[in-house]
Amino acid sequence: MADVHLRVYVDKSELVYSDGRIEIFLEGASSAEARQRYRTIEKALSDGYLNRQIEVCKTQEASTLGFASLSEDDVVVLDNLVGSITSEVGRALVALTVMQLCIKSIEPSQSIRLHKGGERSSGFSWREGISMRTLDSNYITPVLRAHNLLLLNSYGLFMTRTLAENYPYSRVYKAQMRGGRNQWLEIVERIENGSLPPEVSLRYMLSQLINRAEQFRLLSESMLQNADVFLAKADVTAIIQVIVEHIHQSDYAARLMEIAMHSLMQAVWELDTLAGGEVVPLSQMRSANKKHGNIADVEIRRDGQIVEAWDAKYGKSYLRDEIEELADKLPTHLDVGLVGFVTSGNPERLPELAPRMQEIELLFGITLRIVSLADWVQMQFNRVTSEGMGSVQEVAGRWLVAYGESLAQRRRPLAPIDEPCQRWVETLQEIIIDHANSG
Repeated sequence: MADVHLRVYVDKSELVYSDGRIEIFLEGASSAEARQRYRTIEKALSDGYLNRQIEVCKTQEASTLGFASLSEDDVVVLDNLVGSITSEVGRALVALTVMQLCIKSIEPSQSIRLHKGGERSSGFSWREGISMRTLDSNYITPVLRAHNLLLLNSYGLFMTRTLAENYPYSRVYKAQMRGGRNQWLEIVERIENGSLPPEVSLRYMLSQLINRAEQFRLLSESMLQNADVFLAKADVTAIIQVIVEHIHQSDYAARLMEIAMHSLMQAVWELDTLAGGEVVPLSQMRSANKKHGNIADVEIRRDGQIVEAWDAKYGKSYLRDEIEELADKLPTHLDVGLVGFVTSGNPERLPELAPRMQEIELLFGITLRIVSLADWVQMQFNRVTSEGMGSVQEVAGRWLVAYGESLAQRRRPLAPIDEPCQRWVETLQEIIIDHANSG
C-alpha cells in the first residue's frame, strides 16, 4: 500500500492514508455547519475557557487532572513538544497545539487540520475550516502572554507564516519550520484519530508550561540574589566584564547587545539625567522598523518625539548601508538631534564614511556618530557624572540590575522581551558566580 500522501485539486484536497482511506477537504466559503461550530468555539473561548483551564492546572492536584488516562507514549510526545522550545524556536508550534486542543475539547466535530475558513471572497477557505488566526489573536496568544506561559509575539502565532500555508495540517504538510514539528504533527494525528484525549492533553501541556514558568521565576530570583552579592564587592570594570562576557558567550548575541544597551539607558534614566526625556520601551521586533516608527534600538523621547537614538550593530563594523537606511528614516523624525550606531568591535573605515555622514548631518540638522560599545558605555557614564547625579559605580550597578531584571521579565513595560530567556538567565548567573568567586 502506498505511503500517506496528499492530492491537491482545483477545488479540494484529498489526504490518502496508507490503508487506502481518503479524507476529502473541499475548498470554498464556510458551510453553515462550520459557521455554527466556529460560533460555539468562539463563545467558549471568549467566555474564558482557556483561562479556566490554566487556573485549574494551577490550583488542582495533578491526580485530579486526568493525566493517568494518557499513555506513556502520549506523555513523551507532549513533553518533547514543550521541551522543543528554545530561545529562538518552538513557541508557535506549542501555542498552535494549545489552540487545537482547545478547539477539539470544545467542539469535537471540528477538524483541527483546517486552519482557514470564512467567505471565499476574502481569500482561501475550506468549507469545513475555521479561522484559527482570528481565534489565536483574540483568545489564545493574549491569554498565554498574560499568564507568562509563552512569550509570543503580540501579533500572534501565525506571524510564523509557514503555519498559514493552504494545505491541511497532516504528516505531509511540507512547509519548513523549526521546533517540534514531528511531535506537533504526531499530536494532530492522534487527536484526529481519537486516540489522544484533547482536554486532558491540554491540561497536561498547560501544566508543563506552568512548571517551566515557575522554574524560570526561581532561577531569576537566584540570579538576581547572586547579582546583589556580586555588586556588594565588584568594581566598575568587573561589572562591565560580566555584561560584555554574557553578550559574547550567549546565543543570539545581537539581541542581547540591544537589551544591554537599553538596560544601561534605563539606569541612566533612573538617575534623572535625560533632561526631561524618557526611554522608549524596547522594541519586540528584531530591528528598527519604519512601520513601527522606530529609528533605532535604544531611543529617548521628549514631548512625544524621539530626540536621541542608538542602533546596536553586533558583529558588523562597516556601516555604509546602515547610514543610507538611516537617511531614509530621518524625514519622519525631524526632532531627533543625536543618532548613532554602536558596534560590538571597533568601527571600520570611518574616514571613508565621514563625507556622507556630514551630508546627512547638514541635511537633517543632527549629530551622527559611530562608536564602539566600550566608548558608548563610557559616554553614558559621563552623562551621569557630568551632571553630578551619581557616580560611575552607581550607574554601573544599576546597569547590571536593569539588565538582569529585564532578562528575568521583571521590567516588561520597558523591556517586553518575547524571546524565552531561561538560557540567557542561566548563563548570566554562571558568569556572575564565576566573577564573584574569582574576585
